[in-house]
Amino acid sequence: MNKILLGAIVFTLAWQIGFPQHTDSSYRLPERTDINGVFPHLTVVGPSDKNRSESGIGALVPWADKLWMIGYVAHIKGSRIGLYEISEDLSMKQHPQSVTGTFANRIIHNPSEQAIIGPHFIDKEGNVRTCDVLTKHRLAATMEHLLDPENKVYFLSMEGLFFECNVYTLEVTQLFNLYNELDIPETGYVHFKDGHTGNGKVVVANNSYDERDYNQEAIAGRLAEWDGKSKTWTILEKTAFIGVGGKNSMNFAGKSIYGNPIFATGWDKKSVILKCFNDRSNQWKRYRLPKGSHSFDHAWNTEWMRIREVQTERFIMDAHGIFYELPMMTYNGKVWGIKPISYHLRIVPDFVFWRGLFVMAGDQTDHGVGQPQSGLLFQNIDDLWHYGKPTGWGAVWQNDTVQANETSDPFLMTGFDKKTVHFVNKGIQPVDFTIEVDVMGDEEWHTYQTIMVEPNSYSYYVFPDGYSAHWTRIKVNKAATVSVQFVYN
Repeated sequence: MNKILLGAIVFTLAWQIGFPQHTDSSYRLPERTDINGVFPHLTVVGPSDKNRSESGIGALVPWADKLWMIGYVAHIKGSRIGLYEISEDLSMKQHPQSVTGTFANRIIHNPSEQAIIGPHFIDKEGNVRTCDVLTKHRLAATMEHLLDPENKVYFLSMEGLFFECNVYTLEVTQLFNLYNELDIPETGYVHFKDGHTGNGKVVVANNSYDERDYNQEAIAGRLAEWDGKSKTWTILEKTAFIGVGGKNSMNFAGKSIYGNPIFATGWDKKSVILKCFNDRSNQWKRYRLPKGSHSFDHAWNTEWMRIREVQTERFIMDAHGIFYELPMMTYNGKVWGIKPISYHLRIVPDFVFWRGLFVMAGDQTDHGVGQPQSGLLFQNIDDLWHYGKPTGWGAVWQNDTVQANETSDPFLMTGFDKKTVHFVNKGIQPVDFTIEVDVMGDEEWHTYQTIMVEPNSYSYYVFPDGYSAHWTRIKVNKAATVSVQFVYN
């Protein structure tokens, strides 16, 4: 082949993939090579021995001129995975205080000017202290303290142990064992994943879910709240919940802000569940969203779908394979403006902005498929809209016995393309299924269409191209056992 032509081909390929021009077969990529937003050297890597464990990146926090990253192994068993700091030149080092464990918690404690990530407390100069007591627990969340927010925070472990910790002395006190407090069945297991403080309450999520939950043999998942004073917790939902989030109250400098919601995401066999507490209505409301994939259904497979403030007063929610824009505020006790962004299959334990880049953590190669390791993805936040088009399905009723004139939970409609709803009537009488729509998102409902389904029969309705409302719901005119499933594709 002509040498000039060969050189041109090599140069073109090198330029297209971003590698320096080099034809030596022994050549290695530069340490800071970027491949579509991935830097291979910014990876947490576990060992290849027989005791290897899961190696994920549980939390990220920009602080003290660095991006701090905490890794996690499956059950505090493993090695080499701990606390890392990344500098602006993209050099990464493991911190001397690093401890291998199962950590996926982070918070900024403004009164003490510390970032808390895993069991580590990092001051504004980047000095690190480690709470030895907390290193022994799988940490799922850190939350603001309700009674002494200047000096203390709460910690939640995956096993449901609920602690308070003094941020100065690092003294730890266990307040509750939520496995005992939340009526979790003995045949179930605990897998607490998140917690948040807001509106004078702490809210925690346990995402236990397997075939026993699907068959309603032993429902172990929980969403629960506590007021900081009483000796008991209030159970809000008995099904799997994974994410809880909202604006941290400290950001309001003690001022009362109306319409400051708490959002919580969970699921059951029907669909994704979105719970919202609003101070104006002083109540929790439940909505339903489609599942992007059933691959997230088991508790282990959800690691760790989050609700995060990714930019100043801009929230992103990750739920069952779909990213959403989530409004920071609610008005008149109503949720406005939930919008799907894209479909994905990523495991995204955390995401933050750092140095103008949207950074996503991962849990990518488990011990079951080789040497465990996980890396970061650096991109522009607008790149989320270039992922898969929002698609999914979900039911509001699934072989449920409903009463005459009963109305389903609202189901999200806006932002999806082709829309179909399927009806099954297992009753002995014809049933009218009335489709109601909330066009504005203000919970004013209008009748759209009524579909009559004969006894023990099936029917469906395809919405016209281009039609959408914000929410939809179904109402039946007679008691029966029914199923109603929405499919968006």
